[in-house]
Amino acid sequence: MDDELLAQSHLTRAQLAAEGVVGLALSWVDNAGITRTKAVPLRRLDQAVRDGVGMSPVFDVFLVDDSTTTSRFLGGPDGDLRLFPDLERAVPLAAQPGWAWAPADRYAQDGTPHPACQRLFARRMTEQARARGLSLLAAYEVEWVLRRPDGTDPAENGPAYGLHRLTDLSDYLRDLLQALETQGLDVQQIHPEYAAGQFEVSVAAEEPVAAADTTVLVRQTVRGVSARHGLRASFAPSFEPGTVGNGAHLHLSAWRDGRNLMTGGEGRHQLTKEGESFLAGILDELPALLVLGAPSPASHLRLVPSHWAGAYHCWGPENREAALRLVSGRSANAEIKCFDGAANPYLALGGTIAAGLAGLDAAATLPAEVNGDPAHLPTPPPRLPETAPEALAAFTRSTTLHQALGDPLFHAIHSVRQAESTLFADQTPTQITKATRWRY
Repeated sequence: MDDELLAQSHLTRAQLAAEGVVGLALSWVDNAGITRTKAVPLRRLDQAVRDGVGMSPVFDVFLVDDSTTTSRFLGGPDGDLRLFPDLERAVPLAAQPGWAWAPADRYAQDGTPHPACQRLFARRMTEQARARGLSLLAAYEVEWVLRRPDGTDPAENGPAYGLHRLTDLSDYLRDLLQALETQGLDVQQIHPEYAAGQFEVSVAAEEPVAAADTTVLVRQTVRGVSARHGLRASFAPSFEPGTVGNGAHLHLSAWRDGRNLMTGGEGRHQLTKEGESFLAGILDELPALLVLGAPSPASHLRLVPSHWAGAYHCWGPENREAALRLVSGRSANAEIKCFDGAANPYLALGGTIAAGLAGLDAAATLPAEVNGDPAHLPTPPPRLPETAPEALAAFTRSTTLHQALGDPLFHAIHSVRQAESTLFADQTPTQITKATRWRY
């Protein structure tokens, strides 16, 4: 450990200790979209920063039910990796006294980056954008369903988006806002959503890796505050079959020399040429990107037309039924509507950036926009893949994502998606939902 890193570790440990922290939880998100953790006593922070914390690479082929598969490069009981906490993101958990959290990067024992580390993948894609002179801002919306301890009764029964819900759960929402802001997060809004007991919180945009980190922290905070109020929170894409599910809409904008490429241009809806090409690349790859952003068989239970889920492979200005919505105004950005809470946020972001850069390199252009509900058009645009196997076939064909992810990570993701498709192949929507609603 060099002197600068050692000094940073000492300072972080002292700051956390002053906040009453005794343990640090290190997290990573696997290819099934599950956030895993290893924790260390705060007194061992220096050793964790210097040597990392051991964990097996087999987690790259874990499924949502904690069974495992294998892949061409990864799988089985052999090998070891080291988790290294990102000290700049270390923060006391406001809803879990005595605990702090930090995201972790994964390295091999010889100090080389683990080729299947999802967080390092997101950083690599961000750096590729930076090498082209682009800076990126991103944020995820976080939606969740809140239930009483038995998991069946909604935490409240007020109308969709209704003030009733804030009244009924005002103490809970107050404590959640306070916890998020105590942890340094810039909350933009929080509100009831459509489904029974469903809420959403939005935070300010950040650079991509930080945005994915923040999503992990937001979800952990929601869980922590919910538990303290005797409630259970689920981020699963399908909580009840046939009802609105939990999305994790990704907002992304690209900037050059301080100028937002999504506005102020001479193209349609003030898009710049580069902004259009970036969006066209994302739109082109959306069928394959579902494997990263809507990865579960349960995800396809959410992707229902006329439910604002983005089920159609199209784009439109301020169209909440299009999979790719162009948000206009001073903070113009692209919103990917079809992503959900089963996604690994690092993979979904990294893959989306890779797609956008491919569109930029190809000077791609957008097709005709879609206005209104695509389901009601005389000739609707094509649907996004309606099943997990269909999405996996599109992913398999994607040279853009394969090249960006690299062989070890691409094949590990492919194996997990294939194994989960097989796992749920003969199950009904009700059975799929029941098996996954408390996993995310």
